[in-house]
Amino acid sequence: MLMRTDPFRDLDRLTQQVFGSNGTLARPSVMPMDAWRDGDTFHVEFDLPGVDPGSIDLDVERNVVTVKAERPARASDAELIAAERPRGIFSRQLILGDNLDTEKISASYDAGVLTLQIPVAEQAKPRKIAVATKGEDRRAINA
Repeated sequence: MLMRTDPFRDLDRLTQQVFGSNGTLARPSVMPMDAWRDGDTFHVEFDLPGVDPGSIDLDVERNVVTVKAERPARASDAELIAAERPRGIFSRQLILGDNLDTEKISASYDAGVLTLQIPVAEQAKPRKIAVATKGEDRRAINA
């Protein structure tokens, strides 16, 4: 369903979490996610609290889904007492398996959570195949 193949990107995310930094195009900030399959739908949720929905960019190319968002820096010159929430650009790429239908992805953003719903492709769903035999009626066998 979902492939994780970039250990260096994960190391960059860990370093950002430990040392803290604003995300840039070259080094986007962490975007935590959960992913699971429920029946014939694959669900992915990304935590993006405080992000303007208009800044969320969702692209699909073949079987790669790219999510980008931005939480801009504060425009005020006020003295910061604490600054623990990451700001800047957030980005995450998911490499999806061929068994998901990327043509029918739906997305919604509510309460700081971006939710993707990706249906399982029809050709990946279990189906029955009729087996013909000489002199007998056809019978169905689970594939």
